[in-house]
Amino acid sequence: MPIVTVTLFTPLLGALLVLSGGLHSARRAHGIGIATTAVTLLGALAMWARGVGPSGFSQVEQFAWIPSIGAAYRVGVDGISLPLVLLTALLFLLAAVYSARIRERAPAYVILMLLLETASIGTFTALDGLLFYVFFEVSLVSMYFMIAGWGHEDRQRAALMFFLYTLLGSLPLLLAILGLYLGSSPHTFDMRVWIAHPPLSGTAATLALIAMLVTFAVKIPIFPVHTWLPAAHVEAPTAGSVILAGVMLKFGTYGLVRFALQMTPEAFRAAGVVILILGVVSALYGAFAALAQTDLKRLVAYTSVNHMGYVVVAVAVAALASGPAVRALALDGAVLQMVSHGLVTGALFLLVGMIQDRAHTRETAAFGGLLQVVPGLGWAFVLAAFASLGLPGLAHFPAEFQIFLATLRVSPPAVVVVIGIVVTAALYLRAIGRTFFGELPARWAAMADLNLREWLAVAPLLVLTVVVGVAPFWVLDVIHTTTAWLHL
Repeated sequence: MPIVTVTLFTPLLGALLVLSGGLHSARRAHGIGIATTAVTLLGALAMWARGVGPSGFSQVEQFAWIPSIGAAYRVGVDGISLPLVLLTALLFLLAAVYSARIRERAPAYVILMLLLETASIGTFTALDGLLFYVFFEVSLVSMYFMIAGWGHEDRQRAALMFFLYTLLGSLPLLLAILGLYLGSSPHTFDMRVWIAHPPLSGTAATLALIAMLVTFAVKIPIFPVHTWLPAAHVEAPTAGSVILAGVMLKFGTYGLVRFALQMTPEAFRAAGVVILILGVVSALYGAFAALAQTDLKRLVAYTSVNHMGYVVVAVAVAALASGPAVRALALDGAVLQMVSHGLVTGALFLLVGMIQDRAHTRETAAFGGLLQVVPGLGWAFVLAAFASLGLPGLAHFPAEFQIFLATLRVSPPAVVVVIGIVVTAALYLRAIGRTFFGELPARWAAMADLNLREWLAVAPLLVLTVVVGVAPFWVLDVIHTTTAWLHL
């Protein structure tokens, strides 16, 4: 059975089912959405069970698409993409469960979410440059309509900013893909060929790298092209924020590894110090910007800039590393950080959304003492916040420890980035204190704790946050299968 293809297009099939039979019933549309995302998760688990090989790509499926230009439908996975596919399938299922409360134009919402899931899985599994770009762009359109249609008060402006930034930012990637295509002989869009034999060198490779960096810097995002992110997160519906942070930001870091590092390795190595500095600045900026926030959702959004900055640092360190062991250490940490960020930040956005549903505000100054009335929500937030600040035993710690250890070996001055952990700890402790401890305002005395649907949405992320923190080897073994053999 072509598991990758079945998993990839199951959400699209679900969207067609909603379109054909669920347009007049919110309950039926959500039922189809939850069932479809559950089947997709089973498909991702089947891919995980099949595993990956020690070199190259596994579970490859392909057939001719546009033979005249060397484009084909090519999909497959390796140790870098497979964990992200599993993360994507999990987050979409939990987002679908949480979104079951939406009644306004519910069928359209479910259709967009399922279309976005197919585009997201396609981005991580595509092995054809043109196919990758198609999935990359479809995801942009789907998220734009989710923000514009179901976001908060200033959703139109935030959606437009998101669309313009990411659309204009993705155009340089198209030019880079065309350059790689024209540089290959014979001409092909096969990404495996581009990785095994980088087709560009010299000035052409440098220009292609710059084009890729522009695209992926916007998508990650890296300071100073990050300004679309807080607005998009604040105005997006809760499930949209979960998908945007947990899945779509990974398009940028995944592309940084898959395209920039693997397809233009010499140019990347030459620019490694500059990229390293950008990563350090972005990580520190994200932490200090988050420290200045009083809106819980905006605070979590800026911590994403901080954590994605660590990934950029790790990829730059991998390029500058002189030996395969340190390179693998840095990339293991980078990919594990992508996974842990999806789990932890996904949980945080869900919990902040649950607070907003009850209080209709996210300002920490409006709260105090909530732990007395919503202990389940409060302790869940504390666990997720402690994971985000890098507490040992939780998901971020093994990822960030590997990143910092590799950075110390390659570029000791860059370890200044660990200041970000101290700042993150301060901002979360302050937010927890203001929101959940102290005197309880009378207007929150009747606030309801988490219900079954909300527990079903957030509990799996909290459990996996602990599991990955305590026993990260089950993810790292898959990642290391590829990173140990990566040649640059």
